[in-house]
Amino acid sequence: MERVVQITIFGLLLALVTTLPNKDDWDIYSFHINSTVTSRYATTVITSRVANRMDQPKEIEFQVRIPKNAFISKFRMFIDGQAYDGVVKAKEQAQQQYSKAVSRGQSAGLVSSVGRTLEEFKTSVTVAAHKKVTFELTYEELLKRRLGKYELQIHARPMQLVRDFKVDVYIHEKAGINFMEVTGGLSTKALANAITKTKTDKQVWVYFYPTQDQQKTCDSCVEQGMDGDLVIVYDVNRDVAFGDIRNSDGYFVHHFAPSNLPRIPKNVVFVIDQSGSMLGRKIQQTRTALIYILNDLAEDDYFGLITFNSALFYWKRELVQATKGNVDSAKNFAQNIDASGGTNINEAVLKGASMLNAHPREGSASILILLTDGDPTSGVTDIVTIQSNVRRAIADKFPLYCLGFGFDVNFEFLEKMSLQNNGAARRIYEDSDSDLQLKGFYEEVATPLLTNVTMTYTGGANLTKTHFRQYYNGSEIVVAGQITDNNIETFTPKVVAISGTGRMRFLDTNYTIESIVTDSGIQRVWAYLTVKQLLEKELQSSAQEKEKMKQEALELSLKYSFVTPLTSMVVTKPEGENADVLHKPKEVENPQLEDSIAQGYPLIAMYADLDSVDDMDQSQSYGQYKDVFDYDMTPSFDPLVQDHYRVDILHQGYPAKILTVTTVSSPVSTFHRFLLKTEKHSYPLCFDVPGETRLKLLHHPSRELFVNGVLNSKAYGGFKMIGIHFKNDQYVEIGTDGITVQMGQGVSRNIGRNLVTANITVIGRDKEFDVAVGDAQMVILIHQNGGEEFLWPVLRQRPSDNNVEGILALKPAVYEEVQQTPSTKVKIKDQEIDVTRSSAADYSVSSSPILDCWLMSTESALQRRLDDFTVAQL
Repeated sequence: MERVVQITIFGLLLALVTTLPNKDDWDIYSFHINSTVTSRYATTVITSRVANRMDQPKEIEFQVRIPKNAFISKFRMFIDGQAYDGVVKAKEQAQQQYSKAVSRGQSAGLVSSVGRTLEEFKTSVTVAAHKKVTFELTYEELLKRRLGKYELQIHARPMQLVRDFKVDVYIHEKAGINFMEVTGGLSTKALANAITKTKTDKQVWVYFYPTQDQQKTCDSCVEQGMDGDLVIVYDVNRDVAFGDIRNSDGYFVHHFAPSNLPRIPKNVVFVIDQSGSMLGRKIQQTRTALIYILNDLAEDDYFGLITFNSALFYWKRELVQATKGNVDSAKNFAQNIDASGGTNINEAVLKGASMLNAHPREGSASILILLTDGDPTSGVTDIVTIQSNVRRAIADKFPLYCLGFGFDVNFEFLEKMSLQNNGAARRIYEDSDSDLQLKGFYEEVATPLLTNVTMTYTGGANLTKTHFRQYYNGSEIVVAGQITDNNIETFTPKVVAISGTGRMRFLDTNYTIESIVTDSGIQRVWAYLTVKQLLEKELQSSAQEKEKMKQEALELSLKYSFVTPLTSMVVTKPEGENADVLHKPKEVENPQLEDSIAQGYPLIAMYADLDSVDDMDQSQSYGQYKDVFDYDMTPSFDPLVQDHYRVDILHQGYPAKILTVTTVSSPVSTFHRFLLKTEKHSYPLCFDVPGETRLKLLHHPSRELFVNGVLNSKAYGGFKMIGIHFKNDQYVEIGTDGITVQMGQGVSRNIGRNLVTANITVIGRDKEFDVAVGDAQMVILIHQNGGEEFLWPVLRQRPSDNNVEGILALKPAVYEEVQQTPSTKVKIKDQEIDVTRSSAADYSVSSSPILDCWLMSTESALQRRLDDFTVAQL
């Protein structure tokens, strides 16, 4: 019988050295960064000159990191005197190049998020022997004033010692420069001596020319070269309350940041998530930050504090004055916040809004701050309904700021809800300094100076945002637009706002608008701000308005060659090489997935009809499926195929190792791959479990809780059924099509997707079930592969008792890499184990990203026999 063989290449890592650029074979002999800042708008050009020192053609890469807020606007390569320019297109128009690149296993999506503030741009080109290539990348950004300063962040990561390394920064501010300093890891130790600074009243020059010896000596340097930031920090003079306006060629930009205003007393309510997923470091650091923030309240401030899980917990049910006694009492409440239960975001935010609405104070500013790390799981759980409820409750009276803790949170939901209510969303990264991130955010909004700020420009048109709910000390409002008919005589700006002393009008009849004959930067500031704000409006608009906002933003992005979420840059290369496609990444949801794509790891699958698997070991058989391999591959994120056969074939002229081959006709032994994540290591461990196995997922005997799951017999995914036993007489069975319940002797099948009893709650959503039983919480995600659905359970809240066991209760792996050649070994509990580099889908998140992992035997990963984790029946 003819067998259908599935060959999957996933995370091939471009695994063989012959397919990867090797930095030992090429030399970055010049690396220049030139940044010009005019009126807070920065244009940065990175130029890298690289030589192929080998006697044969070599693939040479260009890899730099840029600020997340920036838009790439130009990319160019020079090879043998020929220029190759990137072209910005609408994403739909670039889709053909993108699909082709992915289908061939080439890198696509060449920008990926890196950490909190940076994105990584990466491309490569083949350079002839003893030839050179010059890469030139330009990006633009409007610097944002926070806590009284602007920061220009420049990241240098050549990871080689470079003979000619230069950073030139020039800053010109018409308002005058108040102070300037250079910080960052590249300003430390010997590298501090490589920095030259010059400052006049309105201009700053910073030169950073490190020698090769100096490049090895700083807080973020290694023997291979630099990897760190140079940060130029400065602020401008605030002599004129009205701010400064510059105009050129019919466009203007107005920077408004009045100082010496009295602070406005504030009314602030903190709504803090204390659900089970906040357990551990998250809740500890939230307590630390909250105590710091409470200490910072002024006595004329009023405040409230609500914590929530499935229920709400009040320190006080109304706002109270921030007297020392009240603050001390609130700090004691904060110190005792514990994490458990579900996530009732709707009720918590509505109650916070109600507290502020019930306490109006003339001459004060109200602020609502939500901190959460998860999706709503109890009460009202539909996010559209929650957003509508919150918008109606706030009614445009005060801003809502949403802080999303970690990567599990639905950040888009929080972002939209905050934008709908004149606020902003901020991701809090789950690192050792999470408390400092929370404190830093609070400090930005701690001192309101103005409310209801309205900017009007008679004789102005096509204005960016002109109404701002609040203006905070240390921040800045920027408005840009066009001057009608370029007639400066009829152009009259005015600002009206409410301060702590009453209504204020900012209109200096003696002001002058500085006109620059030709300064395209002012027009580009307008375009930059307009695109950013249109994208924000699109996020919160109705379906009818969305298309209009997107179209306007797209047209501007194309006109000014900005790589934005709506556009892509096709990176053209010499004839014979495929174009790469450069995208602007979304707010990163999973850094490991974006890193793997940015590094060019192919995530592809091929299907071919062969008479036997043995045919594939013979070079002559390559011809019969070459066309399939070269042209008919489709993206695949399914690592659930096994290393039954190992095959080498040719792909684009290079040896390419196919990691796994599995026959999928019946009968066949199907395996499913599990990830055992770690807290300290780059790669998790992975291991395989046969299909049809009934696994012990979570057993808590003292609470009479048993959760088991049965794996699919097919190769398309994970679990087909999960059963929950609680206190002997309650049994719930969950499948992709719904819930079956047994209460004592009664059986009810297909009761739907929701179940609420005294001890077990199951809420069915589009692609998941949220389950709460006893003091444990889990989410059962629904994934799809090849048209078939399967389940994957994720423990969100571990039972408080340590007496639990099962696959879901496994602790993060701790291991040590002890040998890399001739084969890789890791050490676990003094035992050395052979491993191989592989990859697996992380089904614990809805996007199922592919992660690199160390593949080992099941017993080695579990440190016990698999039989210890199996059960006889569901």
